[in-house]
Amino acid sequence: MGFLQLISGRSKPYAAAALLAATAAWGQQLLGPPRQSAMQDSKLKPALPGALAGVGIDQKLDQQLPLELKFKDEFGRDVTLSEYFKAGKPVLLVPVYYRCPMLCTQILGGVASSLKAVSLNPGQDFQVVAVSFDPKDTPETAADKKQMYMKRYGRDGAANGWHMLTGDEANIRPLMDAIGFHYQYDPKTDQYAHASGVMVATPDGRLSKYFYGVEYAPRDLRLGLVEASKSQIGTPVDQLLLFCFHYDPATGKYGAVAMNILRAAGGAFVLVCGGFLAIVLRRDVKRSRASSRRVG
Repeated sequence: MGFLQLISGRSKPYAAAALLAATAAWGQQLLGPPRQSAMQDSKLKPALPGALAGVGIDQKLDQQLPLELKFKDEFGRDVTLSEYFKAGKPVLLVPVYYRCPMLCTQILGGVASSLKAVSLNPGQDFQVVAVSFDPKDTPETAADKKQMYMKRYGRDGAANGWHMLTGDEANIRPLMDAIGFHYQYDPKTDQYAHASGVMVATPDGRLSKYFYGVEYAPRDLRLGLVEASKSQIGTPVDQLLLFCFHYDPATGKYGAVAMNILRAAGGAFVLVCGGFLAIVLRRDVKRSRASSRRVG
């Protein structure tokens, strides 16, 4: 079998449903919403190659991450996951593997491109923590990858808030299970069939949002980080956007809430009309006073 990469959402409730099956043999991509009918009727499930069985993402919203797990950072230092979870700072968690020749490069590139359009700063407002699920990855490989994406991101000081971790199976597997990330190793190609997505966690280490695919809307990432921080970061404009847009776990995106938008628009209309009336009344009062003075 040729080179295999996959983005997949498993057909379980609230599972990630964006599929990307890319192989030299298949030569195609499949991205789509969750298949509710497939969940209800197993006969409607598409047949997948054996190597893809069990691959995907199960959402585990509000799941507490095992912060005691131990890894090595890109400098080879021993670290625990808890070191990246600090008061008020959410964490963007990126499960990838650094030897990956194609898909993980797109995922990390998508993160860098999206965050480039977001004014929040890694290290100052949030943390980016990429974790390799391949025990063969080394800190040296992680350091090379980090240098590549820091150049692409191009923002001063970002390296202090962008981390690339490696570890052994005893620590990798519990973390991937905790976030619902399922993958399969293919010994014939020495590569992994795996899902594509990133997660936002709260400062105390609870899973808050899932975003799928290899490209992430900057608005969604920003709102996800602001909401996970419980408004410890962001601006009043973000709070207004969170009033008008709500996260949909089924799609992994923020969608407009029509009623809230109408309420916000109605409130804005009242404020504008109130301001206009106040100005008109103030002018009338001034004119009345001026007329009284002239008569007197």
